[in-house]
Amino acid sequence: MTALWPLAASAETDALRELAHGDGLTGFMPPALPDAAWVLHSMYEHELGPFDMSYVEYRRAFLNSESAGLEIIPGLDPAEVFDDPSDIFAPSKGEHPGPRWHRLRWAELARRTGDPVVTEGHLPCHSSFPSLRESGGRPVGITGPSEGSLDRADWNRLIEILTEHSPHGPDTRCLAYYTPLGQGAEDFDNLHVRAGRLADAKALYDHPDEEWWTPSNFWAHDRSWVLCTDYDLWATKVVGPTPLVEALLGDPEIEAVRLPWAE
Repeated sequence: MTALWPLAASAETDALRELAHGDGLTGFMPPALPDAAWVLHSMYEHELGPFDMSYVEYRRAFLNSESAGLEIIPGLDPAEVFDDPSDIFAPSKGEHPGPRWHRLRWAELARRTGDPVVTEGHLPCHSSFPSLRESGGRPVGITGPSEGSLDRADWNRLIEILTEHSPHGPDTRCLAYYTPLGQGAEDFDNLHVRAGRLADAKALYDHPDEEWWTPSNFWAHDRSWVLCTDYDLWATKVVGPTPLVEALLGDPEIEAVRLPWAE
């Protein structure tokens, strides 16, 4: 893995810094080149549906009843809610949550709640779908999108689409930048960059030296397209030619939208 994606010079991010006019602490957010789309990070819904209990309430009830072995919600195993029931604060790894869960598209949830898919003038983040928080937080039975990272399925599909729309296909030279916020790094001036080929990009998800699952920025060496997964957001911005953006918007697997106010 290290041989496929060796460390590269921090100066490789200089071009992104010029594009984004920022320090890249949470990711370099580029403008449209010339077009842009946002890939919305996946949500999932349990086959039993959402419940009248928030995750916060469920955690509290789980901690209070664990020794008694009580079933908090009939038919729902705590292991389906928490990756590790013994550590309810353990982060998820961006994997599909299990056989009893199915993909819930943002558009479908918006139709149910009356909330916009993305509020005009805002970016996809923890403030999305405000009606779900009115009763104390997101209900158990609907997972929140991963923040600052794509899940594995969307990352893999995105790499496939990028390969189809890159002149050099799988041999496209690429760079991956990881925010120091995800690495716990103390030297923010020594930015963490790796170099490799698009054909090997799916393997980045399991890189043993990277705790942050997908890069904050991933881009073709010629900057024909650039991805940004900001540390604080629930979506990944993809900038590049219009045929690439149209392919993202029309893909049946991932969910992507145009946000004119964020191009």
